[in-house]
Amino acid sequence: MDHSRVAADVLKGVGGEENVKSVVHCMTRLRFAIRDDAKIDKAAVKAIPGVITTAEAGGQYQVVIGNEVPEVYAELGKISGLVAGTQTTTVDPDEPKKNLFNRFISMIAALFTPLLWALAGTGLLKAFLSAAATFGWIATDTSTYLVLNALSDAFINFLPMALAITAARYFKASEWTSFAIAGALVYPTITPLVGAEGLTFFGIPFTMVSYVSSVIPIILIVWLQSYAEKFLYAKLHSSVRRFLTPMIVVLIAVPLVFVVVGPVSALLSGWLGEGIGWIFANVPWLGGAIMGGLWQVFVIFGLHWGFVPLFTLEFQATGQILLIGPVFAAVLAQSAAVAGVWVRTRDKKLKSLAAPATLSGFLAGITEPAIYGINLPLKRPFIFGIIGGALGGAIIAIGGVFSTAFVVPSGLALPALFGNGNMVFLGLGLVAAIVVSFLLTVILGFKDPVDDDAPAAVANNDLEVRSPLDGTAVALSGVSDPVFAGGVLGKGAAVLPSSGAVYAPFDGVVAAAFPTGHAIGLRHADGAEVLIHIGVDTVKLNGQHFSMKVESGQAVTAGQLLIEFDVDAIKAAGYDVTTPVIITNAELYPEITSQVTGPISHGEPLYLAKSVEAVALAK
Repeated sequence: MDHSRVAADVLKGVGGEENVKSVVHCMTRLRFAIRDDAKIDKAAVKAIPGVITTAEAGGQYQVVIGNEVPEVYAELGKISGLVAGTQTTTVDPDEPKKNLFNRFISMIAALFTPLLWALAGTGLLKAFLSAAATFGWIATDTSTYLVLNALSDAFINFLPMALAITAARYFKASEWTSFAIAGALVYPTITPLVGAEGLTFFGIPFTMVSYVSSVIPIILIVWLQSYAEKFLYAKLHSSVRRFLTPMIVVLIAVPLVFVVVGPVSALLSGWLGEGIGWIFANVPWLGGAIMGGLWQVFVIFGLHWGFVPLFTLEFQATGQILLIGPVFAAVLAQSAAVAGVWVRTRDKKLKSLAAPATLSGFLAGITEPAIYGINLPLKRPFIFGIIGGALGGAIIAIGGVFSTAFVVPSGLALPALFGNGNMVFLGLGLVAAIVVSFLLTVILGFKDPVDDDAPAAVANNDLEVRSPLDGTAVALSGVSDPVFAGGVLGKGAAVLPSSGAVYAPFDGVVAAAFPTGHAIGLRHADGAEVLIHIGVDTVKLNGQHFSMKVESGQAVTAGQLLIEFDVDAIKAAGYDVTTPVIITNAELYPEITSQVTGPISHGEPLYLAKSVEAVALAK
């Protein structure tokens, strides 16, 4: 399907952007709120290649697309103002139901996803350049080195500017206003002010910290920007709000970062640095464990800057830096964890990203692609890296290992530690950090993401679909929605539920867990894709009375609870709760047989989906 062409043709067919009040999408349909129905060319919309059919219900004009509706919806966002940003990064309405940690990880993953390949590519280039300089293959005082260093280092250096764009899409703020804010944070005349004394803004004293390569400050300020823009657009007159809004936002946001975020960050990181410095002086192994285990966490929140003055002071006083030794364990542990992902994952995209992320992490200490693109979103590899780093850092600290130079911890920078302290403990610490993180990732594993671009498997076996609900099995033709009843979206059956629980009808993977909880898509290992849609038009409840118990990409087993819902409350709200259970990729399973009707319990056979091979043999 040409998603962009379908989006353009549909928008034209419904009377253009000016005829649309709003548009949302559910599992299979674009749902338009229309200003003037007379302006819709209904015949033209139905005739668009890629449109399965149309329907009108509940004051909405519904364009049925099928499984690829999210992509078409995203293209609508690119050609109109109906959708803020694109579907690549968007706020998940279900996120408030998650705990704070999972919400944070989901946000980081969404913001970094568009940046990962650039991060991985430039990080790998930086690793190769560092190796060339270390082994004397290129002189660092040449213009060639300066050019290569700039093009390999610039993206990470100006990371806040890239994050400004993805954060703006995520929080539905103005991208270029966000870009202007980020540009101010890393502006050439601002960065030299880091650490300077006596700084004021209209008489308000502030401390300048480095925002180069930072993550949290720009995300926080763009989040606030999104609310400020909504307020200003509502209050300012239409004749001036387009230019006054960005002017006011930038004027407030940038000083707010400098005057509030900077000092708070400096204060917290200073306390953190001094506290760990005290621990190192009194309980070295504990200090090493904290530095080795949590250094990457400090980096994520920008708290690592509090250690830079300690590194400098220690070096000036003694000519050595004890605190930096365990950081090598932290960096190599996260690199080893992503190497474990590289070895274990079956996802081709993840494997291809893990390869350069591993090399850049081990060689040059560039861990951003590994952490933000892989370890943190997958959760468990990041935790395994923390465990390995803590163990390795403790061992290195016990050995009294120190650096004789201020270096970026990496494999290529290890010579800075050689001969300084107990080398046996250095070796043991590094081996522990790498081996523990790697083995934990490979052995204990993680949840592989679903590769939505992977081609569907060829169905060689018939698939028995068991009932996901308790209730009464009915023919699909008995569903009140003509799109489902007519088998337009796929063949199958329906269940009139007697209780509010949906269970997995087979072992598989959650291909799509819709945020409102009213529908879920499952993928069987043989390639079958089954849609379970609770009720008719229940997307309008916007998640009320539904509770999703799984998430996209999660492996599930037959009989596992997927969704809970309140049958009586949904009925009381005026909705039909008859639930279609359909095979959406009919090209693999073109026939349905052995369909059951009447009382049924979850786990009992509902129907048999005949594979394309079986159908062909029968003919």
